[in-house]
Amino acid sequence: MDREIHPLTGDYTGEQINTLQNAVYVRLTTPLGSWWADSSLGSLLHTLAREKDVERVRLLAQQYAEEALQPLLEDGRAAEISVTVNQWHAGALLLHITVTDLSGQAFVFKHNVKVI
Repeated sequence: MDREIHPLTGDYTGEQINTLQNAVYVRLTTPLGSWWADSSLGSLLHTLAREKDVERVRLLAQQYAEEALQPLLEDGRAAEISVTVNQWHAGALLLHITVTDLSGQAFVFKHNVKVI
């Protein structure tokens, strides 16, 4: 059990969780290569902040999220991960990430990606 990290504020909520929510949050919000202990942890989603809201950028957002979450599958913590991207409103994409752990429990995580 971990202490929950609130996905909007990045602060601990005081709640205990037993999902992979924190691992997903850290992998999506950390710029790839910036963490001292593991240069492969993180994503390239931060690079999309200067991109226009076009279909190509939506595909990049999906690809970057899938690449960032792939280690959860490789190390055996998740059984399945699916990522879909929707245009939430002008200037923002919304990633819908469904992570199924080894016990079969599915967790849905939503992550905003700012674009121009």
